[in-house]
Amino acid sequence: MGIKENIAELRKREKLTQEEFAKIAGVTRAAVAQWESGFSEPRMGSIQKLADHFGISKSDIIEDGGMFGKFSIVDGAIKPTTAKPAYAPLLGRVHAGKAQEPDVLQDAVPVPYEIIKRHPQGYFLQVEGDCMDNVYPEGCYILIDPEQRPSNGSIAVVSIDGADYVMRRLYRGANTLILSPDSHNAEYEDMVFAATTEHTVEFHGTVVWFQASKEME
Repeated sequence: MGIKENIAELRKREKLTQEEFAKIAGVTRAAVAQWESGFSEPRMGSIQKLADHFGISKSDIIEDGGMFGKFSIVDGAIKPTTAKPAYAPLLGRVHAGKAQEPDVLQDAVPVPYEIIKRHPQGYFLQVEGDCMDNVYPEGCYILIDPEQRPSNGSIAVVSIDGADYVMRRLYRGANTLILSPDSHNAEYEDMVFAATTEHTVEFHGTVVWFQASKEME
């Protein structure tokens, strides 16, 4: 199958009209009709939108023998289904290092529907710094659930004195709060707050999911 057949099969599999399919691709219904008839081919921007929406790769759409030419589905077999698309807001960058005021962002990041269903109040922050790079590399997106209280050892985002934010592994003792790094960089040390400290530490959410900001090279 070529690109026109892949597009037609994808639309039929998802039980979408040409107009519904066009809205996902960001084009007109006439453009989809031309793709399926072979009079024209979609631009890469439209292909990327389709791939992101349906959770498939661009090559599944554009390559001869794409996703519909790889396997033949026998009668009675359970057919694969596409995950529902969902998004969570990307609200800022949080430093994984020294506590500091976060950068504010206005964007959205795609996330599996099942994840956002479990954490409907969740939002993304982008990691800046390397004090947690054993678990969350710099630049990745972490999903924060402000409703989920952290247990000892959970990775959480907190603010210090109401302004500076930081992501660390959180431990509570009888009279202390410890924010601990988890990094290849040995220069980072625990941040320890005693009950008598003048600093205020406020919890903002527990990390419940993460994903890379781009494909690994």
